[in-house]
Amino acid sequence: MFLVHNEQTKHAAAWLNALATALVAAGVFAPAAALLYGLSQFVIERWIVTTVAIGCIGLGAGLHLLGRAILRRLRE
Repeated sequence: MFLVHNEQTKHAAAWLNALATALVAAGVFAPAAALLYGLSQFVIERWIVTTVAIGCIGLGAGLHLLGRAILRRLRE
């Protein structure tokens, strides 16, 4: 009889996972595409893009793992 609690828990975990996905997309794929296709008017060195990408991947993985940890609160 923990239906509401379980739904709120799943909602919080899904939100964190979506945030992790958005962070990786914004911090890795968008700058990489701008660098590869010359879409950016700013001169950005590759080591900066690489550092930001690694950081965003790490934060995204951390948010995803936090969402998985929240799912452990599900009750039967």
